[in-house]
Amino acid sequence: MDILDELGTAIGAERVLTGPDTAPWDRDWTGAYEGAPLAVLRPGSTAEVSTILSIAHAARMPVVPVSGNTGIAGGAVAEGALALSLDRMDKVREIRRAARVAVVEAGVILDNLHAATEAEGLLFPMTFGARGSCRIGGMLSTNAGGSNVLRYGNMRDLCLGIEAVMADGRVMDLMSALHKDNSGYDLRDLLIGAEGTLGVITAAVLKLVPQPRARATAMVAAGSLDAALTLLNRLQEASGGAVDAYEYMPSSYIDGHLRTDPAAREPFAARHDVNILVELATTRADEAETGAEGATPLVSALEEALAAALEDGLVRDATVARSEAQRREMWERREAAAEIGYQINPAVHTDIALPLDRVSAFFEAVMPRAKAVDAGVTDLSVAHLGDGNVHYSLYPSRNDPKVMDALREAVEDVVAELGGSFSAEHGIGLSKRTTMARRKDPVALDTMRAIKAALDPRGILNPGKVLPAEG
Repeated sequence: MDILDELGTAIGAERVLTGPDTAPWDRDWTGAYEGAPLAVLRPGSTAEVSTILSIAHAARMPVVPVSGNTGIAGGAVAEGALALSLDRMDKVREIRRAARVAVVEAGVILDNLHAATEAEGLLFPMTFGARGSCRIGGMLSTNAGGSNVLRYGNMRDLCLGIEAVMADGRVMDLMSALHKDNSGYDLRDLLIGAEGTLGVITAAVLKLVPQPRARATAMVAAGSLDAALTLLNRLQEASGGAVDAYEYMPSSYIDGHLRTDPAAREPFAARHDVNILVELATTRADEAETGAEGATPLVSALEEALAAALEDGLVRDATVARSEAQRREMWERREAAAEIGYQINPAVHTDIALPLDRVSAFFEAVMPRAKAVDAGVTDLSVAHLGDGNVHYSLYPSRNDPKVMDALREAVEDVVAELGGSFSAEHGIGLSKRTTMARRKDPVALDTMRAIKAALDPRGILNPGKVLPAEG
């Protein structure tokens, strides 16, 4: 208990939670990963984070950074460790309109950042279902993606600078708003996506874009996934790259949504196998003015493109949102993915990335491989189709760890054969360490271990995550 007394003196005893007070940090959102921390620390500044890590480093005490605790890969499990929550470090320090950047602390909730930037006529262009609880530090630490990666990129693409506390308590200040800085190794990008294993991100400089003047949103039933990809390319060319989101929901996903949400409705009068949510956005005033028929030019352009695709056989049906309420209903269907996918157990959840022209081949190949392992297996999928990120879940007929691992390996095999990646946006955490051992290039793993040993020689930062055990 001596270290807890020392930490209490450093940051205030009321900021060192123990016993029942740690309950909110004892398990992740899915409930699949549990672990009671020795204590939960709630610092209020970078200086306090620095002090905490100095003390922990001297005592060789493990520290697990925790952000919004909305991850689904087990990356924030803190059994017997110090859980370092940055929830009190939640200030938007500055919005610089001319430079189009926001300077934020790691504990800022995504929804709050959206509100702060929108008040300035700007937008932080990342969104996903957990936006009301996820925090910037966790998003950076997992290199989070979301529905707008197609147009704006993931967190690594949207971050110009970071501040991070290293394992021994030293503060690394890389809070640059520069778009070009070739001054040695890119340590910012090294820490982004490292899941707190190399340092604790405490603040960031994030890119902003102009707030869209208008959006055009539709549900589209495509004839096939290949037809949907052709449609995406046409829309990109016709709109000058204005497609913000392109989300795929198969018929089985629609079934899951209807089961999960009593208020849910079918997207179309008839059932279709390939359902796409597409959204375009513009900052141009001439594309945002409402015409005599009540539609903006952007909406009209989308309708014309879909009508042409219907004539060409790419599209079988389409519904264009005519109000914000209709748009919101379409997005609620897509953003229910976590609730739909995680209501069934046992399950094997994967988060894969594929070349766009091989997504269809993945779906053709994967279920026969899975059924060869477990004839009674079922599946569910949803995808950020515009960037090739597929969230694919398998539900085995029995709760057998060997069967579940074999199913995961079957998915890995198909992904590898198609030139994809076993991890797209959810991070590695605990859930993909076995896959890392099987699939990651051995030289890459050795290099990662060398970096970890150099930056965290005592192994106190989020131990047991990301990197598989050696041997």
